[in-house]
Amino acid sequence: MRTVYYNAMRKILAGVLVASGFCAASAQGQQIPGTPMRSAIVDSHEGVTIGIDPWTSASRYKGKFPKKNPFTGGIVALHFSIRNDNDEPIRLNRERIRLLVQLDEENKQELQPMGANDVADVVLLENHQKDPTMRRLPFPIPTNIGGPKPARDKNWTELRDACQNAALPSPVIAPHSTMEGLVYFDLRGEFDLLQNAHVYVPDLERMTTKQAISYFDIGFSQNSSN
Repeated sequence: MRTVYYNAMRKILAGVLVASGFCAASAQGQQIPGTPMRSAIVDSHEGVTIGIDPWTSASRYKGKFPKKNPFTGGIVALHFSIRNDNDEPIRLNRERIRLLVQLDEENKQELQPMGANDVADVVLLENHQKDPTMRRLPFPIPTNIGGPKPARDKNWTELRDACQNAALPSPVIAPHSTMEGLVYFDLRGEFDLLQNAHVYVPDLERMTTKQAISYFDIGFSQNSSN
């Protein structure tokens, strides 16, 4: 897979925003007009603020996933809070969000976001046991090669629906509102990769004037996940 490199545009603003009195939005997949926001990692420009909170402990998932959850399958959920302070709606291409991880000194890789079906497949139907003696391989690793995929049952449907309900609900952020939701990435349990990872959000557009918004390149640090 071709490795793509990006240079960070902005400094992380989390400390500034918290000091300014920003508080967490209470929406669960909703857009709240006039609601400020706070997340573990934040970047802001051109009237758009994106906050990202990596869910890297099982306890973070209990509220939205009462049974099985993505974390048990080695998948990380990144909680996005997207604030639009413009006077027109903003469109986000969710499919183009990328998690950029560094597997070793010479190997960087882009991870694509997972859909709800894929998350349920990985957690319930595929074997993702981690072997620390094995060399890290590029993502994703094919599974169930040469054999049929196990049946999708009631448990699969429940997890799929929970993933959909918790995900970013819309590609459109209304003016002066905040949208929240999860974006999923398969780390195969290698959650330590988040320490030096970047989230790249390249495709945002003002819907009325059709003006593009500069991309976001948000870097993680060792103390950004919890």
